[in-house]
Amino acid sequence: MSEQQLNDKLVIAGKTYNSRLLVGTGKYKDLQETGAAIAASGAEIVTVAVRRTNIGQNPDEPNLLDVVSPDKYTILPNTAGCYTAADAVRTCRLARELLDGHDLVKLEVLGDQKTLYPNIIETVQAAETLVKDGFKVMVYTNDDPIVAKRLEEIGCVAVMPLGSLIGSGLGIQNPHNIRLIMEEAQVPILVDAGIGTPSEATMAMEMGCAGVLVNSAIAGAQNPVLMAQAMQKAVQAGREAFLAVRMPRKAYASASSPLVGTIS
Repeated sequence: MSEQQLNDKLVIAGKTYNSRLLVGTGKYKDLQETGAAIAASGAEIVTVAVRRTNIGQNPDEPNLLDVVSPDKYTILPNTAGCYTAADAVRTCRLARELLDGHDLVKLEVLGDQKTLYPNIIETVQAAETLVKDGFKVMVYTNDDPIVAKRLEEIGCVAVMPLGSLIGSGLGIQNPHNIRLIMEEAQVPILVDAGIGTPSEATMAMEMGCAGVLVNSAIAGAQNPVLMAQAMQKAVQAGREAFLAVRMPRKAYASASSPLVGTIS
C-alpha cells in the first residue's frame, strides 16, 4: 500500500477516522443484529435517530448504547422524523444532554412523509441555530450545489447530499450535481441516502466523495452482517480507485501488449 493510502484518513470536525463508511442503526430485527452488522461494517461513526431509538431517555427499555458503545464508536445523533427547524434543534439539544455534552450531530429536516425529501428552508434555519449554539453539524440536504455551499458557509462541518430518496435503494441519480458540489466544497461531502448496493457505494467513492452513509441497504439485506462486510470492502475499493486515478477514456482501441519486437 502506498504512503498516500496509508495516510488517507477521513477528518470531520478535527477528528480522524480510518473508515469512510458511516452506518445507521434503524430497521434491524433486534439489537443483537444491529451490533453484529455494525461491527462487521468496520464503521467508526454510527448514526442514531434520537426520536425513534432509546439511548437513555427511557431507562426501563433496552438501550442501543449497550450494543453500540460510545467508547468504541462516535455516536452521531440525528434528527430523523423532524419536520421543522424547531423540532430538529430541540432533538439535538436533548441528544447533547443524554450524551454528556456530545456536540457532533446529523441534521435532517424532512419535507413530507412520502418522499422524506429535505425541507431546505427549515434545514438552513436549523443549521444556523445549531452552529450558533456550539454544535458541529453534519447536514442532510438535496443535491443542489448552491444549497450545499450555503450550508458550508453557515458553518456545517460536513455536507451530506442525497444520492436518491431515503430508503429507496435507487443509487446515485444525479452524479453530475454531486460532482459540482464537491468542486466547490471545503468540507467533507458524503453521500447520504439511496445507496442500495456495494457497487453504488463504490461509485460514490470513485467520484471522490469523502464517504457514504448506509443504513437500509445493510439492514434490509437477507444477511445484514454479510452485506455490512461487502459495503466496507466496496467503500475501501472505491476510495483506492479514486486515489489511483483511472485511465483516460479513448475513442478507439489501444493494444494492451506492446507492438515493438513482435513476430510479423
